Amino acid sequence: MTMPAVQPRILQALGDYLKRDPMTIPLDAVLRDDLGLDSMATIELLYRVEETFDLQIPDQDLPGLRSVRDVVTYVERRLAPATSVAPPPAPRAKSATRVKDTTKKAKPVKKSRG
Repeated sequence: MTMPAVQPRILQALGDYLKRDPMTIPLDAVLRDDLGLDSMATIELLYRVEETFDLQIPDQDLPGLRSVRDVVTYVERRLAPATSVAPPPAPRAKSATRVKDTTKKAKPVKKSRG
């Protein structure tokens, strides 16, 4: 599974929203300061990003999405396959060698004749 081209799709969504050519939007542009998005416009843009990439951006992640690059990096990380989860350990193979029985068995008592 290949990751969709995140950057061009985010720039296109931003360009559509701002009604300008996406190629003129620098990755380092700060959404609020450089692009003039207020908090409501930023939320609308991020909603479009959620729809475009079929993901949800939790409210606690919003403050970290200040620039276009932040949004691109965030979405790429969210779409990347989970690599931090270790696969379950493989089942251990049973040993084919037998362990020698070292327990002593009681010897039959011989009756003495006498």
